[in-house]
Amino acid sequence: MMQFVWAIRVYYEDTDGGGVVYHANYLKFMERARTEWLRSLGFEQTELRTKLGVMFVVRGLKLQYRQPACFNDRLAVTSKIIRLGRSLLEFEQTIKRGNEILTQATVEVVCVDADQFKPVSIPALIRNTMKMMEPQ
Repeated sequence: MMQFVWAIRVYYEDTDGGGVVYHANYLKFMERARTEWLRSLGFEQTELRTKLGVMFVVRGLKLQYRQPACFNDRLAVTSKIIRLGRSLLEFEQTIKRGNEILTQATVEVVCVDADQFKPVSIPALIRNTMKMMEPQ
C-alpha cells in the first residue's frame, strides 16, 4: 500500500538532559504520523468515535532503535500498511533523519467499538478509502 510521510522537528521538550530524544517520544511521533495519515484520508479520530462508533487502538508493537535523534533534528516518519485484515491494520513505520534510519517499528492497530473496546470490522467507508490509495 501507499506510504505516508510526515515531517517533524525535534523540540527541546522531546529530549532528555543530553539533548537526545527520550525513547518513549519515538512512539508519540509514530502515533502522530498515523493520526495525520488518517486525517489525510479524510477521517478525524473524533468523528470516527462520534459518527461511526469506532476507535483505532494499538494492540502490539515491535520497535528497534538504531541511532538517536537529537534536539533540532528534522525527521521524517513514514507509515505504510503492510497488512489489512478485518479489524487489524499492521503498519511498518520508520523514523529517518535524511536517509539514515533511526528507528523502525511494526505496529498492530485494531479497530474497536468505542464503547466496549471489542474488535469490530473496519467500517467499509474507511476500508474502501484505504484500498483506493493502493498503487495501481
